[in-house]
Amino acid sequence: MARDKHIRLGDGAVVIPAEELSWQFVRSSGPGGQHVNRTSSKAVVRFDVRGSPSLPEAVRRRLLAAVAPRLTQEGHLLVTSQRFRDQARNVDDCLAKLSALVERALRPPKVRRPTKVPRSVVARRLEVKRRRSSTKALRRRPAE
Repeated sequence: MARDKHIRLGDGAVVIPAEELSWQFVRSSGPGGQHVNRTSSKAVVRFDVRGSPSLPEAVRRRLLAAVAPRLTQEGHLLVTSQRFRDQARNVDDCLAKLSALVERALRPPKVRRPTKVPRSVVARRLEVKRRRSSTKALRRRPAE
């Protein structure tokens, strides 16, 4: 089953062992068939982002910033899935969601290089301001 596997991300650069993930299964809302009130098909995975030794520090900081509203008081990330009627598919969906979040944090953000405004753009803006100013000046009452 998928719960026993490691999560490999970024060409194997980051590996999250199965021991770092804790699973919980609860009753799902929505469709479920005959045994809807008897089966716990909703999967909830808990991952300790702050205390995980598997994440490099830079990735941890980016992940914490990205998922800050979804963290518990202890710094655990909760990922849930109840899209499917059976537990195994919901477990796979949870792992896919968690992988996508960590995968996004693996890529460092692009550095914004500030650009200088070209002289021609500044000159054009000032020329438009001068024209607009003279147009409005012509509307005024002449000085006596």
